[in-house]
Amino acid sequence: MTPPRKLHIKSYGCQMNVYDAQRMVDTLAGEGFVETASAEDADLVILNTCHIREKASEKVYSELGRLRVAKDEAARQGREMKIAVAGCVAQAEGAEIIHRAPTVDIVVGPQSYHHLPALLKRAKENGRALETEFPVEDKFGFLPQPKPDAIRARGISAFVTVQEGCDKFCTFCVVPYTRGAEVSRPVAKIIDDVKQLADNGVREFTLIGQNVNAYHGEGPDGRAWPLGKLLQRLAEMPGVTRLRYSTSHPRDVDDDLIAAHRDLPQLMPFVHLPVQSGADRILAAMNRKHTADDYRRVIDRFRAARQDIAFSSDFIVGFPGETAEEFSATLALVTQIGYAAAYSFKYSPRPGTPAAEMRETVSAAEMDERLGRLQELIDSQQSAFNRAAIGTTVDVLFERAARNPGQIVGRTAYLQPAHVMASPDIIGQVLPARIDSLERYSLIGELATRSAPGLISQTIGA
Repeated sequence: MTPPRKLHIKSYGCQMNVYDAQRMVDTLAGEGFVETASAEDADLVILNTCHIREKASEKVYSELGRLRVAKDEAARQGREMKIAVAGCVAQAEGAEIIHRAPTVDIVVGPQSYHHLPALLKRAKENGRALETEFPVEDKFGFLPQPKPDAIRARGISAFVTVQEGCDKFCTFCVVPYTRGAEVSRPVAKIIDDVKQLADNGVREFTLIGQNVNAYHGEGPDGRAWPLGKLLQRLAEMPGVTRLRYSTSHPRDVDDDLIAAHRDLPQLMPFVHLPVQSGADRILAAMNRKHTADDYRRVIDRFRAARQDIAFSSDFIVGFPGETAEEFSATLALVTQIGYAAAYSFKYSPRPGTPAAEMRETVSAAEMDERLGRLQELIDSQQSAFNRAAIGTTVDVLFERAARNPGQIVGRTAYLQPAHVMASPDIIGQVLPARIDSLERYSLIGELATRSAPGLISQTIGA
C-alpha cells in the first residue's frame, strides 16, 4: 500500500479561513493526504492567507523564506515537498507571488481551492500552477463532505459557511476584490451540512460569511430567505444546541434577525457588530453607509428584543483625516454602548482600495496613542463584563479537557472560557456552572444543579 502523504495547513485571519482550511483537508483526503502538525514533515504545505491586516503580504513572504529552507532539507533527504499559497493574499497578489517566491508550486484563490487536486497535477507536469480567476461554478457543489471521523476529531463546535463575498465596498477593505460579490448558499445545502455535523456530535454551529446578515439564499419555497428565517429553520433540527453567526453589517439587521434573537433559545445572545468609528464624517469616508446614531438604534433594537444580549465590535483608529475630536466620538460611542469584547486596529492602507489613495494621513505616533486609549477602554469594559459573572450560575457548553488535570473547559453564551473540575463525560453537554473566580479572561467555577438549594440560574447582561 502507498503510505499516506502528509498535509500541513497554516491559516491566518478570519473564521472563513478556518473553515476553508478544513474543507481543503477534506478535499485532499481523497488524494491520500493526512494532516500533520509539522511543516517540516509535510509533503504539501498550504499557507491559507488573509489580506485584511497590515503587512499581510510581508508575513507570507517571511513564512515562505522559512519554508524554502524546509523544502531544501526535504530534497536533501530525497523527499519532495510542495508549497501552496491560498486565500486572499493569493487572490490579490497571485502573479507577484509566483515572481517573488520561486519556492512556491501552487497559488490558488479562496474561490478555487476545490481545484487543488487538479492544481497539484498541473504543478507536477508544468512546474507551477496559478489559479486566481473567479470560477463560474460554485465551489460548494464540488467540495466533498467531511468524513465522520474528521468531524468528530474537530470537536463539538463547527463553522458553516452560508454566505461569501461583500457588496458594501468599504473604502478600506479588500474583501470585495478578493472574495467577490455577495453569494448566498441555498437553504437545503446548509441544512444538509448541519445535519451531517449534528449526526456526528457537533452541537454548536456558527454561520459565517463576510457579510453574513446579508444572507438571501434560496429557500425550499423558491423564495429568498433572510438570515433570521434560516436560523429559525436550523433551530428546529435535532442536535442543534447552540447557534451563532458572524460577521454582520449594521445596515443588514432586519426584523427577522431581531425576532430570531427574541424567539430562539438556541441563538446565543452575543452579536459581533462592527462599527469601525463613532464619527459620522469618518463613517462616510469609509463608505460604511450608516451613521453613529444608526448604529445606536440597531443596538437598541437588539436590546429591546432580548435584555441579556451583549456585543463585540471592530474599530479602526487613525483612518485618513481622523481628527482628535472624531476619535473622541469613537470613545464616546464605546462608553455609551458598553462592549463585552472588541477588536481595535490602526488603519493600514490596503493596495487597490480607495482609502489607500487618501492623503490626509494620521501620524504613526498619533495612531499608537489613540489605539492605546481605545484598547484601555475596551479592556476595562471586557474585564467588568467578565467580573459580573462571579457569583452567578451560567450555562456552559463543555468542549474538551483543559490543560490542568481534571478540568474541563467550555464556553458561555458570550464565548467566555469556563473551567470546572469534572469528568470528560460532560463534553458536548450544556450544564449550569457556578462561577467563583476569574483568571485573566477565563471563568473558574464548579458544576451546579438548577434545583440545588439557594442557587438561582442567572444570565449576564451587557
